Amino acid sequence: MPGPQNTPVLPLPEESPHSAQVRAIDRIAGLPWWLIILLLTGVLLVYLFSTSETYISAFTRIVSGILVTVFVTVVSYTLALFLGLLAGLGRVSKNVFVSNTATLYVQVIRGIPILVQLLYWTFVIIPLAYGALNALGALLAPILGDNNALMQLQSRDFDFMWRCIVALAFAYGGFEAETFRAGIESIGRGQMEAARSLGMNYPQAMRYVILPQAIRRVLPPLGNDLISMLKDSSLVSALGVRDMTQEARLYAAASFQYVATYTSLAFMYLSLTLVLSLFTRFIETRWKQA
Repeated sequence: MPGPQNTPVLPLPEESPHSAQVRAIDRIAGLPWWLIILLLTGVLLVYLFSTSETYISAFTRIVSGILVTVFVTVVSYTLALFLGLLAGLGRVSKNVFVSNTATLYVQVIRGIPILVQLLYWTFVIIPLAYGALNALGALLAPILGDNNALMQLQSRDFDFMWRCIVALAFAYGGFEAETFRAGIESIGRGQMEAARSLGMNYPQAMRYVILPQAIRRVLPPLGNDLISMLKDSSLVSALGVRDMTQEARLYAAASFQYVATYTSLAFMYLSLTLVLSLFTRFIETRWKQA
């Protein structure tokens, strides 16, 4: 029998310089240029913050308001999630009164600018609420006494920061309501029917079956709303709350160092939003793996 014949090995075609250039350009184009630019900008600003007296003074003044900014953001967003969940459940409720009340709240809130809502809560709703409590105290004076606690309440005792927190919570609650409603309605009806067939009532089925799945689906928009809340918290400076923006405005007005002041302020907000973005991505990843 004839022996095996050796198959000749053909040499691989040499790569043309043009193909190598194309591949190199593709690799460069695939780099996250936005991240590189941000890092370089951050390095430059850190250098300025550590060497320039003007930037050091501006940065130090702005940092003094960071705790107020974070506090307003966290508390307002927590309350907004609670209000949004209640309103979202109301939107999908079969009770006509509950559904229409939740819809009215959502439509009104989403149709008014947030700054206008801050002003309205601060100078209209809260003073009216205190006036109503005073009137109630006067009505109950024969029972509670002429100088009862309700009659002693004064709206100026309600700190402006807390007024802004309440206003932001109700403002964002309307947006969170639509987010939760969309998440709940994205779950197939068969899930609810299966839960009811297992003997669960409506609240139990919603709590143990529907909501856990819905919350997982709406985590990305909820994370985006948290970042938006951080940025919109700067609106409280319009009412004199000493957050980062207000501290920057006061410092710029006193020193006339507008470039250093507002560059530092923008850098602080950008840094906080990037940290929040990484945090929300981490939470989303953990929930997907759970």
